Amino acid sequence: MSDTRSAIDRFFAISERGSTISQEIRGGLATFFTMAYIVVLNPLIIGTGKDVTGEYIGDGSAPNIALVAAGTAFVAGVMSILMGVIGKVPFAMAAGLGLNAFVTFTIASVMTWEEAMGLVFLEGIIITILVLTGLRTAIFHAIPAPLKTAISVGIGLFIALIGFVDAGFVRKAEGTPLELGIAGNLTSWPIFVFIVGLLATAAMVARKVKGAILIGIVGTTILAIIVEAIAKAGSFSPDNPGGWQLNRPTVPDEIFGFHNPLTLFTEFDPFGGFVRIDVLLAGLFVFTLLITDFFDTMGTMVGVGRQAGLVQEDGTLPRTKQILLVDSIGAAAGGAGSVSSNTTYIESAAGVAEGARTGLASVVTGVLFLIAIFFAPLVTVVPYEAAAPALVLVGFMMMTAVRDIDWNDFEIAIPAFLTVVIMPFTYSVSNGIGAGFISYVLIKIVRGKARELHPLLWVVAVLFGLYFAIGPIRALLGI
Repeated sequence: MSDTRSAIDRFFAISERGSTISQEIRGGLATFFTMAYIVVLNPLIIGTGKDVTGEYIGDGSAPNIALVAAGTAFVAGVMSILMGVIGKVPFAMAAGLGLNAFVTFTIASVMTWEEAMGLVFLEGIIITILVLTGLRTAIFHAIPAPLKTAISVGIGLFIALIGFVDAGFVRKAEGTPLELGIAGNLTSWPIFVFIVGLLATAAMVARKVKGAILIGIVGTTILAIIVEAIAKAGSFSPDNPGGWQLNRPTVPDEIFGFHNPLTLFTEFDPFGGFVRIDVLLAGLFVFTLLITDFFDTMGTMVGVGRQAGLVQEDGTLPRTKQILLVDSIGAAAGGAGSVSSNTTYIESAAGVAEGARTGLASVVTGVLFLIAIFFAPLVTVVPYEAAAPALVLVGFMMMTAVRDIDWNDFEIAIPAFLTVVIMPFTYSVSNGIGAGFISYVLIKIVRGKARELHPLLWVVAVLFGLYFAIGPIRALLGI
């Protein structure tokens, strides 16, 4: 046993990063439980949407939620394991939220599912080529360190907002963009469970209890099951705003179930979309997928990597090329597996908060995703209200890096501010990064310091300008 543990330790450099195997396992479990919702949510987005011909993913005749759930778990499991073994960092992967909605409601609305997933696959191949040529890594290294810090802080605020919204603690309102609870009141049992979970987990984190995040998720889930059994709050709906978000926490009737995810790997056509619709429009779709994938991952790497203590003084991350390569392959794998582009998840920060520092945690998360293929009913027991406290506290931990930004230097403070606030305000990591890059370049120019800009920053700023202008460009061209 000691030899095996020693080999694992050497391969993942566990001791070198100040971690232990038990910490990595706990971290992998925590990351999985904060990400497991994707096994349920991704099928609800792409599995229930129709393509231009009126067909669904799978056999086409009706939504096949279970099959898409199995495919989602399979690709997430394989890619998370690859990230752990090749990237050797605690970054787990799964189908990207936002991208899956874009694929479903924008791309698939004008072409077949096979063609839409083919464009996702093609985008993954292109971004993989960018990694192999060194361009993606070069852009990562060209970003000024203070902007990388701002990205980390912005992601922290974004994660906290996701947690509050997922739990129903913060909601859309009629008179204002957001409001507290239901009509300004915290009057539902699920919100009560979230608050108890948040306070209990915060207390454990403050007392530095080992396994605090994971204990919080499991404990809050058990509380949710008990509360639902007594109060019978039911599932959330417009008629039942006080119900549970995403999953109703009950002991499942069945525990085991299997659907072969490999059947989905035959349903993608990389070039069919260019034939069915205008070539320029198909190209814009690929560009949008690419730019979002490119910088969402970059932001996650910086934010989670900084929290894990992996970011070096110059703002770089060890094994950057390997990490980006696996992430790029994940985009192609998601398209090939018909579950949308897979990307590195900001929820990996939950595992890092639990002590994860190496790729072993990602391997653990990946194995759990593969197991979830067979035990999908158990994965759906955890409601948002039980996982959300972990996201809020992880957001707090990541936001503490705000002290490292020089707020007296407006040359970096303004771009940093825009990066931080636009991420949660627009619900997009890429939007925040784009705003930061464009404003940083603009301020350098107006202050007569254009020569200080790295050439790649000029390119990235222009690309983000095109990214933000895609809507007007399409309107101007009539496509």
